[in-house]
Parts: sequence; structure tokens; C-alpha cells
Amino acid sequence: MTDPLFASVAPVFKVDGTTKGQLARDLLRLDVEETTAGLKSLQATFLGVGANDTGEVDDSQYLDGSILDFGKELEVSIGPTGNERTIFKGTISALEAVHGESQAANVTVFAEDKLMQLRMTRRAKTYLNMSDADIASALAGEHGLQPDTAADGPTYDVVQQWNQSDLAFLRERAARVAAEVWCDDTKLYFKTRPNRTGTTITLVNGNTLIAVELRADLAHQRTKVKVTGYDATQRDAIDEESGNEALQAEISGGRTGPSVLESALGERVSQRVRDVPIAATEARAFAKGEMLHRGRAFVTAVGTTSGTPDLVVGSRLTLQAVGRPFEGDGYYVTRVTHAYDLRSGHRTMFEAERATVNA
Repeated sequence: MTDPLFASVAPVFKVDGTTKGQLARDLLRLDVEETTAGLKSLQATFLGVGANDTGEVDDSQYLDGSILDFGKELEVSIGPTGNERTIFKGTISALEAVHGESQAANVTVFAEDKLMQLRMTRRAKTYLNMSDADIASALAGEHGLQPDTAADGPTYDVVQQWNQSDLAFLRERAARVAAEVWCDDTKLYFKTRPNRTGTTITLVNGNTLIAVELRADLAHQRTKVKVTGYDATQRDAIDEESGNEALQAEISGGRTGPSVLESALGERVSQRVRDVPIAATEARAFAKGEMLHRGRAFVTAVGTTSGTPDLVVGSRLTLQAVGRPFEGDGYYVTRVTHAYDLRSGHRTMFEAERATVNA
């Protein structure tokens, strides 16, 4: 079977599970965005002028609540027939009407995935004898979501959530152990990067890769990260550190940021002071998490493709024809925006990072 020479990549919209063809017909602009911090969001603008039931011109189309309304479930898929991918599923949270001189009225809908529930819940709470993954599971249960966690880390005697939204608190816990947060329909995920599955994609500069900017930057690299504290139980000081070895388990070759930094500028050590651990296991986890956060972002790529529905946060990329230091695999996608308009069609903008440059 041969692939078709031409295929439609216009988005398909479903509202409360029912396909609404008029939304695709009247679509002017679509943007769906997601990052490793979670909370996928959608913004879609439609032509707000159309004929009403009596045939008269109506400049308030989509504002009567019959199709688009607060709290309705909105689902969007895109891609050639047979290879469509659902790029968004969430709840409508805002509607906007724009009227301007000498232009047709527009209606814009805003929606967020189910992490919106966590964003809109603020509380003070105490968690006892739980790991960060345990806390994520507990928060998932609070919001009727199924937890799927895979993140190593210490078990804390006490963790307190002080007047924070559940989403902000969960993101804060994830950052400590270099984990990522996301939601897929009814599941809440809390996983470290090696435990996150994603698509594997090759992008060739000048072909599917329309534009890309790549940078290897030593500004935030460090040869070591140290974390100190005091263990009241053992009555002893805590002094832990993490170095280049934290990155070695994730790479298969090349020169890491810490190794390039030490070679070019000498040893540069960072002291993490935002957290005060009360056990050595906590200090080791915090030091490793900080080292991974810095080292993974040594090389950054910001690019645009000609529309890649399979490109998601967590995708592993191979970039070709981008210059010797940056050539090859090992890129991890940290931000994705799927955009569609009448001029360019489907475009996918992404940000990715890699821990190494080629030797």
C-alpha cells in the first residue's frame, strides 16, 4: 500500500465526544502547548460571523453555548487520515469575543487539561512518612485521577504544603527529584525522565525541520552541586554532593557540560541553599536533581517542523544536518506547541535539550 501524495492535516474537533465539523470550517488559528511542568493548554480562534437559523447574518456565532460553553470537554486531533493523533483533551475554561473596525468578529476558546483541577485547588496540608511519588499519588486521588508514578527519592518524615495550589506544590516536589508531571485523560503521571516513554523521531534540517537554533552554553553548568544541612537525629552535619557522574548514566557518548566547563574554565561548584535537608538521603537526592537539571540543558534546540503530530513532550529526537557539535541523537523534547492557521497550515514548534556536544 502506498502513501497518498496529498493528505489533509486540518484539525478535527470534538465537543463532549461529538465531532463538530463547523469548528474545523471556521477555524482561524489553533495553538496547543505543553511543557515538562504539565498542564496542557489550548487556544483556538474561530470566525464569529455566520448565518443563523433564519438565514440572517449573526455576528455572535459560538457564543450561545450550544457548541462552545464553559465546562464542556474539548478534544482535538490532527494528522493524515489513519495516522491522526489526539493533541489535546481538556475542559473549556474561557471564551473571548473580539470585534474590531473593518474586520469580522472572532471568538476564541481557551481550555486546559485535567491538571486545571490541581491548579485551581489551594490548600495547607501536612504529609507524613511519604516520598514525593507517594505525595503525587495522594494528590491524584484527591482529584479523581489514577496515579502512575515512577520516581526514586527519599521518604520524608514531614512535608508541608503551605497555601499553595496542588499543581504548584506538585511541580515543586517534582523539581527536587528531577521528575516530570503530566496528565493524559484520567491519569496523572509523576515520573523521572528515564521512566517517561515518548516517540522517537528523526528531523532533517532543510526537510521536515524548517528552522532550528542550537546552543551549547556553559553559563549554568557546574562541575559539582553541594547540599548541606543538619541531621538532628544523628546529631551530625549533612554534606552531600553530586557531579558529572549523575549525567553519565544517561548518555552514550560526547562531552558533557560539566566536563567541558572543567576543561575550559576549571572547577566551578554550586551550593544549593533553597532547601534544608534533615537527612543525608534527602541531600543526595536534591544534589543529584539539581545537577541533572543543569547538565541536561547544556545543549538546547529551538525548532519548527512542517507539522509533526507525533512530536510530544518526552519525545526523543535525532537531528541531522545541523552541524558537527550538535549532530545526532540524545535530544529530549521539553516543550511542544502544535499550531495551525490558514496561511501555514500545521506547524510544530519545539524546545529540546541534550547533555552533550559531539567530541
